[in-house]
Amino acid sequence: MSAPQRPQPRPGVLSIQAYVPGKSTAAGVAKVFKLSSNESPLGASPKAIAAYRERAGELHDYPDGAATALREAIGKAYGLDPSRIVCGAGSDDLINLIARAYLADGDEAIHTTHGFLMYPIATLGAGAVPVVAPETDYTADVDAILAKVTAKTKIVFVANPNNPTGTYLPFDEIKRLHSGLPPHVLLVLDAAYAEYVQRNDYEAGIELVATSENVLMLRTFSKIHGLAALRVGWIYGPAAVIDAMNRIRGPFNVNAPAIAAGVAAIGDAAHLETSVAFNSKWLAWLTKEIGQLGLTVTPSVANFLLIHFPDTKGRTAADADAFLSSRGLVLRRVAAYHLPNALRMSVGSEEANHLVVAALKEFLGK
Repeated sequence: MSAPQRPQPRPGVLSIQAYVPGKSTAAGVAKVFKLSSNESPLGASPKAIAAYRERAGELHDYPDGAATALREAIGKAYGLDPSRIVCGAGSDDLINLIARAYLADGDEAIHTTHGFLMYPIATLGAGAVPVVAPETDYTADVDAILAKVTAKTKIVFVANPNNPTGTYLPFDEIKRLHSGLPPHVLLVLDAAYAEYVQRNDYEAGIELVATSENVLMLRTFSKIHGLAALRVGWIYGPAAVIDAMNRIRGPFNVNAPAIAAGVAAIGDAAHLETSVAFNSKWLAWLTKEIGQLGLTVTPSVANFLLIHFPDTKGRTAADADAFLSSRGLVLRRVAAYHLPNALRMSVGSEEANHLVVAALKEFLGK
């Protein structure tokens, strides 16, 4: 066999379809409402913004490599042991860390049909094989996931609530999933949207992590806390898993202004409550109003909703996207999530929400 004529990436890398974020612009439009990335319409806490600005004069100093203040603030907010928390540059950074630490060439990691795209990307990047478990009504199916477990399975990724569908699994189902997994398989509960959920049967994963050796919970400051630009996420997990994460993570993987802003954000309970109340009000309103236009909306518990369009010329999701974009209303195409006939809409400002409903009404000729 002849030697390669150029450097070759590891197996799996060239099979990755690079992640494409939601678009943020619309050509020829004066005012754009970006509703494609599930960002907070209320922005960050004023306390977090002030904390961020206070670090401007210290940009020459390295941050605390252990993000001690942030881990302690998270621990205080949720009653957790800070030593069992790892912080990172958003959930994406942490998902890749998990894959690097627990997947070897040829291993398998399971995700669901419409699960977050970073799961197969991280899996392939680690030289492992992504395995897709079918969903039921756009919702993760415990039995379908368990049916995909083999001797090669090392990780099961479950976004709860799921992005981009907005659906969730009740805690009893999460516990049933966990009890059906072998003890060496790591169950990763990605709870990026947990703070928005207003359901009595939901639990983000703290209880299961606290009583298990093979469960991790992922959280983020990008959504409810409005710190998406700073890239701050965290993991709560068993001591042995946290030890593995710390051995491979970058020594300064959370920057100093992000640490300061995160500490202030998680301590601002009033801003959190305002954000939850705003989202609950407008999520319900959008679901009702869009549904009354004759479009199907998947019931969501997060800060976005999935809108389904008919596969009819002139009325498709692509047609709707073009129509809305021409009016400065930027939603998210989700064809990469195997949802070619749907758009995902973030709950936006009051003005943006009204404009989208009015534009959809016009688009549908109603």
